[in-house]
Parts: sequence; C-alpha cells; structure tokens
Amino acid sequence: MTGTPAGGLLQLDAAQTAGLLTTAQAADALAGALRAGLDPESCPQRTSVAAPGGELLLMPAASGGYAGVKIAGVAPGNPARGLPRITGSYLLLDGPTLRPLALLDGAALTALRTPAVSVLALRHLTAPGRPLRLVVFGSGPQAYGHLDAVLELRELAEAVVVARDPGRAGRLAAYARSLGVQARTGIPRDVARADLVLCCTTAREPLFDGRLVAPGAVVVAVGSHEPEARETDTALVRRAAVYVESRAAALREAGDLLIPEAEGAIGPGHISATLADLVTGRTSPGGRPSRPQLFKSVGMAWEDLAVAVAIYHATGANSET
Repeated sequence: MTGTPAGGLLQLDAAQTAGLLTTAQAADALAGALRAGLDPESCPQRTSVAAPGGELLLMPAASGGYAGVKIAGVAPGNPARGLPRITGSYLLLDGPTLRPLALLDGAALTALRTPAVSVLALRHLTAPGRPLRLVVFGSGPQAYGHLDAVLELRELAEAVVVARDPGRAGRLAAYARSLGVQARTGIPRDVARADLVLCCTTAREPLFDGRLVAPGAVVVAVGSHEPEARETDTALVRRAAVYVESRAAALREAGDLLIPEAEGAIGPGHISATLADLVTGRTSPGGRPSRPQLFKSVGMAWEDLAVAVAIYHATGANSET
C-alpha cells in the first residue's frame, strides 16, 4: 500500500492518500483536533503566488506532535487539457525534530479534507429525522466527494444536480442513482424545496436566489477562498445564521461574507459561531427552524494537517518510527 524509499520518507500516491480514511473518519480527526484545543484563529494564513498556469498556494501548520505544509496549484485551464484543476503535495513532519515523515498527494488530501469539514459542520447543523432533499451545485470532484460524504451521514430523499454542463450534471445524477438515491438534474430554483444545498463550484457570482431558501434549510459553500468570489448571494447571507471555520480566515478570504459587508448589508459581527464553537459545545446552532443556516468554508491549513496525521497513523506509522 505504501512506499518507503531508502531515506525513510513514506510516500503515498493519490489512491493511497484517498483510500486510507473514510470521510467520516477524516471528520473525526478534525473534531479531535478541535477538542484537543487547536485554535483555528491562530492558524497561519494561506500564501498565494501568481503562476503562469494560475495560482500557487502554500499552507503551513503545526500542532501537537506534528507539522506540515501543503503546496497546491490551482490551474483553471487544466480540465480543458484533461488534467486536474488542483495539483500539489503535502509534506508531513515530526513536530519535535521537524524530520520529514511522509509525502502525500495534495490533491487527494484536499479532495478528502474538504467534504470532511462539511460533514463535521453538518453533524451539528442538520436536524435528525426524515431523509434530506439535497441540491448540489457543481459536477466536479468536490461535488462527487460531497455527495458520497453526505450519504455516509444521512439518508437522502432526493438529490438534484445543478451544473453549467448538462452532460456532466447528468453523469453525477446517474452516479447518485447508482448509489440508490432518487436523483435528477435541475435548475437553481430547486433550492426552494431543499433541506440541504451544497455549493461545490468555481463560480464567482451567486448560484441561486437566496430568498428562495427555506427557513431551517442548511447551505454549505466550499467553492471559493477569494474576497471577490462568492457562490451565495447577499439575500441569503443577510437571512442566515452564518458559521465559519475561523472568523479571521472568513473575514480575510470569504467573498460570500465580505461582499455583503462591503454593500452594508451585514456587519462584521454577523457570524454566529465557528466550527470549533459547535464541536466543543460552546454554542448551539441558532438557525433552526426560523432561518436558513449557512456554513462557509475557505479551507485551512490546520485541517490538512489533522487529516494528514490521521492518514499517516492509518498506515501503521507514528512519529517514533
């Protein structure tokens, strides 16, 4: 399963990185890090460097007995070339000695980490009960990953796929049906009947009319980390109880919140709580059933580290070997 060259560095390819943990196990690792006292507000911020093909991201973190850094490329033109939009590697180090321990596939780590963060939020934001009616925006790897992750968490009454490319939307709906879910393609107005809306796109403008989202519904937006880009509109943000991974990161990178704030529609105190608040019980969800609940994720380095450590342990390795 794993490869360890003479230098002792464990190397995991994409399949190995993706296959060692379920999304639920990755979410457990994130929750464990937060319960152990990790403070996302103190996490180093993402560094971005313009590159010929797009953007190069550097995401370092250190916590407990480990440190690590993800070097990720975001190349918007890659899908047209038959290549992945997200590339990169993750280097995991022993914390006390900073000795390199493992090199993981960065894109596969991101593809696991992002839905794991969403699932952790949904554990606290979705009310138990009947199967959920889902609308998912997007048809790329994160849309597939989030569909799989939600099915680990809850039963679905229906899944509706909304995407720019009808063919790709149809393929994702067919995939959902292969998993036993009643699924079809749809249009943005389908959010009006949804219990859960997942936004997994590269959109820079709102995907739907936020006035249509029902009170009590949950919206998860994961597609952007740029102040000028957003998947949700001002109407939804103004109505919703808003949850984020970190106030500092959200107010630095989340266009879904920064644009409404610049418009004067919300103030800096509009965020209801953080993921850590929910996980540690410092606060309870405040939206059900009177208003929608929005979880806006930008992706953070501490999350990559927590999941990378869990993957490393799943190989049977530890910091003393």
